[in-house]
Amino acid sequence: MNAPLNPMPPQHAHRSIGAILVDAGRMSIEDAERVLKLQHEAGLRFGDAAQRLKLVNDEDIDFALASQFDYTYLSPGRSAVDASVVAAYSPFSPAVERLRALRSQLMLRGVGGGGEHKGLAKGLAVLSTRRGDGRTWLAANLAVAFTQIGQRVLLVDADMRNGRLHRLFAVEDKLGLSSLLAGRVGSDAIQRVTDLPGLSVLSAGARPPNPQELLSRSRFEELLARAASAFDLVIFDTPAVDDFADAYAVARHAGTAVLVARKNVSRARAIASLAEGVQEVGASLVGAVVNER
Repeated sequence: MNAPLNPMPPQHAHRSIGAILVDAGRMSIEDAERVLKLQHEAGLRFGDAAQRLKLVNDEDIDFALASQFDYTYLSPGRSAVDASVVAAYSPFSPAVERLRALRSQLMLRGVGGGGEHKGLAKGLAVLSTRRGDGRTWLAANLAVAFTQIGQRVLLVDADMRNGRLHRLFAVEDKLGLSSLLAGRVGSDAIQRVTDLPGLSVLSAGARPPNPQELLSRSRFEELLARAASAFDLVIFDTPAVDDFADAYAVARHAGTAVLVARKNVSRARAIASLAEGVQEVGASLVGAVVNER
């Protein structure tokens, strides 16, 4: 697999908050010198001195601290990653806090390592019954959340009829899952997201005439087996089950699945049927999420 064998090392662990803020364009060199002077005179921390001078706000300090502790955190307007990937842009927001809680619950169930069954599940399929339920949003943000604790994650767009992940992470979609399963390309179809260390994406690729048949081929099993040696977790986005049965094939190969339901929209009977279908194909249902958006 075209992926690092170890998490990328911290880039900012030994750099000062001032240097990080200047390099990020959040503070000028002249202002940094003013802060350093006040810091020396008043015996303050750099961040406290900068805030006393009203040169930075809490968000700036959070950004610098996140950089120091190697916690992936992007600045709006400074990355091609879509703003809907809130785990990368707003890691301290309530929505991302709920993602962290979900991540913890999944790890306790052995997904991506953690819990008493560490490393039990390497694959996780995200399923829902309808379009617009929030599958892609959850898959994308959950992938980022796992990289933020040092996990190596491969995010696969298994919705070969209506793939969207390449747009969220600004990667190419010329070669993707469809080409890989058809034997037309190898692991070079996997692309690193340079702004998010630890994250790689396999886009959906060209729309094939036979997505379900491609997903049933042995190459899909080979993909997951090879990815298991290079990544800590492989997350699959899937098409809506109401439209196609592709998601069941993905869940069977992934081994574990999490369901997404949309508040006041998803039908309880349909969700129950989806849960039964996941179990019937031999996948383990490890969680369910209610999307309130």
